[in-house]
Amino acid sequence: MVCCLPAAGFVSRIGRTSADPCKRTAYTTDVVPDVIIPVLNEAAALPALLTAMPPGYRPVVVDNGSTDGSGDIARAAGAAVVVEPRPGFGSACWAGLVATDPADGVVCFIDGDGSLDPGDLPVVAAPVLARRADLVLGARRPTEAAAWPRHARAANAVLAFELRRRTGQGFSDLGPMRAARRDDLVALGIVDRRFGWPLEMVLRAAAAGWRIEERPIPYRPRTGRSKVTGTVLGTARATRDMARLLK
Repeated sequence: MVCCLPAAGFVSRIGRTSADPCKRTAYTTDVVPDVIIPVLNEAAALPALLTAMPPGYRPVVVDNGSTDGSGDIARAAGAAVVVEPRPGFGSACWAGLVATDPADGVVCFIDGDGSLDPGDLPVVAAPVLARRADLVLGARRPTEAAAWPRHARAANAVLAFELRRRTGQGFSDLGPMRAARRDDLVALGIVDRRFGWPLEMVLRAAAAGWRIEERPIPYRPRTGRSKVTGTVLGTARATRDMARLLK
């Protein structure tokens, strides 16, 4: 059976019952989070990424218009797949979020390009699972210069500075690996459906008085061609979307 869930107008959640065709022993337990993975043409990165998922952590891959078979690769690996036809990073993240139903109430996010190691997810999720934090960001530490091009690092530094200035908290990175409680995230009311999604999440969480923490994680060169941070144009588009939220 194929687990392919259309996100447009989607209201029910991906469950963990024995009737779930996506349930796989390697990914499904009652004590760990669902992992939302937004993808757009990440066929080259997905096999290794899904294989590296920590025991019990269940990947929910959101296919945001891929033409390279990313969704089929994810299904073959046992991941739940949500199809989100509306373009935009935030659209994919939102579709994955509302589709999840984690038994422990916690969701994680990780990029689908292979730049982050799923093995670090427990480090990021642990404070939320223990209820010591409401949102945890994985602060990227590049393993080599090619992992984080200079233009992308500079843009991130500016955004992190603005976050520190506006919130009074010591942010160093808008980390794409993060963890929070699923229902609390839904209730935040994030409206951006483009590249502003990660920034709006942190701004709204800080305004709501959430306990926000960072954990350092390794950041590797991505697999395949970059569509955002690896190009000046992609970085400019992402920065433009985020800048709108800082006006």
